[in-house]
Amino acid sequence: MITVMRMLNRGRSRAERVRAWLVAAGAGAATFLVCTAVSLADFQDEGGSLTGLGLALLALPVAGLVHQANRLASATRERRLAALRLAGATPDDVRRLGALEGGWLALLGSLGGAAVYVVTHLAGPLPQVPVIMAAVTLGGVQSGARASRHVVASPLGVVRRSRLRGPRVRDLLLVVAGVGLFTLGAVLKGRFPLFGPYGSALAMTAGLVLLLFGVTLATTWLIRVYARRAGRRAGSPEMLLAARLVEADPRAWARALSVVSLTVFFGAGAGAQQAGVGYSHAHALVDLALLVALVTSAVALVVHQAEELIDHRRSFAALAASGVPERALGGVLVRQAVIAALPVCVVAAVSGTAVVVLPLTEVYQVQWLGWAAARAVAMAGIGVLAAVLVALAARPLLRGALRLEELRA
Repeated sequence: MITVMRMLNRGRSRAERVRAWLVAAGAGAATFLVCTAVSLADFQDEGGSLTGLGLALLALPVAGLVHQANRLASATRERRLAALRLAGATPDDVRRLGALEGGWLALLGSLGGAAVYVVTHLAGPLPQVPVIMAAVTLGGVQSGARASRHVVASPLGVVRRSRLRGPRVRDLLLVVAGVGLFTLGAVLKGRFPLFGPYGSALAMTAGLVLLLFGVTLATTWLIRVYARRAGRRAGSPEMLLAARLVEADPRAWARALSVVSLTVFFGAGAGAQQAGVGYSHAHALVDLALLVALVTSAVALVVHQAEELIDHRRSFAALAASGVPERALGGVLVRQAVIAALPVCVVAAVSGTAVVVLPLTEVYQVQWLGWAAARAVAMAGIGVLAAVLVALAARPLLRGALRLEELRA
């Protein structure tokens, strides 16, 4: 299989080489950031812990970008995958090839990221490096395999398998469990039945983790409800089409916006904390990390937009051929971004502020709420603005999808 992969890689297009570089660079960045964040976990002071949190946060959008790039690559390497099927490969062989490519690129990237960490942290701890490299490589293998599941390769080309998934009840259960654990730990505090104050801190931490995952996944429900409402109240064909497209596949938008929502969540929470303790150099580093995370998330959204245009290229090309102007279809992309991002960012901002303010209701002063609310509104607005800018930046991709050649069977 390795020999086959090397042989096929010789015929890669420039776009495929760029995507491969993007996956390897993302894996290297994630390795470096996680290694550095783990090394800062030994610091007990606020500055070290906050800086470590910021660096760990940066790894999340990088991981999302790597997975989106793997998904896009599996949908665009038509000639190579079709050649494999003509040579007698089975669909499982093609999927194994995707997993192998993803793992190989992640391994190369993690080696580079680990080397940079070792060179720049000669006096720092090194035992975590091989463990993190293995985790990043395994993540690349899993990402490549999962991305290949949605693609059917045949001798006639490649077709993306449409498997639209709607909201799930377990997503809401994660939110309920997270809120319950976090509230229980915050209310009982030192009177927690297990392990005293340590049990309270453990319950709050576990609740926060469950809440993060739950809010990220449960946004599928929110996006579908908001898109359905926007479709019923649509005042233009562009808004109606955008709402119906988002409503048809809300989970894809929830996945694409997950890192944006996490960035807004942490940004609003950091703002609520800053209101009480004042602004410090550590907070400045966290804000810088949030900014870079938002930019990286925007790149991942561009990849998602390209993936969606690949899925709907024939529909968009048919609309263009029937006389719909390109500007109107570009407006559909912008409205899709607003419909999907607005409810997600608002809920993330409110949740991020609440997890900081609610446990401190006894000491949190009323005058601090103004700064916390302003920061939450700003973070929600920045998240929506990033999604809109990505939609505007996707105009060249849309122009390529509107070619009449896309109408061929």
